[in-house]
Amino acid sequence: MTLSPQLSSNLSLEEFLELPETKPASEYINGQIYQKLMPQGKHSRIQTRLSTAINEVGELQRKALALTELRCTFGGRSLVPDIAVFEWSRIPTDEDGEIANRFNSFPDWTIEILSPNQSPNRIINKIISCLNHGTKLGWFTDPNDKSVMVFQPGQLPEVKYNNDRLPVLDVIADWQVKVADIFGWLKVK
Repeated sequence: MTLSPQLSSNLSLEEFLELPETKPASEYINGQIYQKLMPQGKHSRIQTRLSTAINEVGELQRKALALTELRCTFGGRSLVPDIAVFEWSRIPTDEDGEIANRFNSFPDWTIEILSPNQSPNRIINKIISCLNHGTKLGWFTDPNDKSVMVFQPGQLPEVKYNNDRLPVLDVIADWQVKVADIFGWLKVK
């Protein structure tokens, strides 16, 4: 989704978190508030199908959970990745053992999907920020050229195409997915 400046804010992160939620979500990055744009068809299809595929293996085995449009607050930022994946042992819970409403931590795996007119550098910056705070894996998915840029700590990004196999979290390493699988989900005929 595209992020567009909404406010040139002097709000603190704590003040931002007290504001009412917006639709689509707003993010707090370096003291600025940006509102995400509504997803379009390709973005929505990839987001829905990819999170489902991850959960088919990760949730079933209680190893990982993929959540869409989840607010993650950490490192002075409040981000809403297109897909945030948490290893099962890191999913925050409330006093009843249910999933918490607030996630005050980085995702283990962050996935962003480029939308038309979106700033690639702002999205890449979000992924790098996550990696700098503990995220193990980042994907930057580009439906325009049908590629996935893979980010891992301490490594240069790699761009994957076609039948390239994509890395996933170690806890679900038995699941394999190729770039072509992801963009194959866009076909409806």
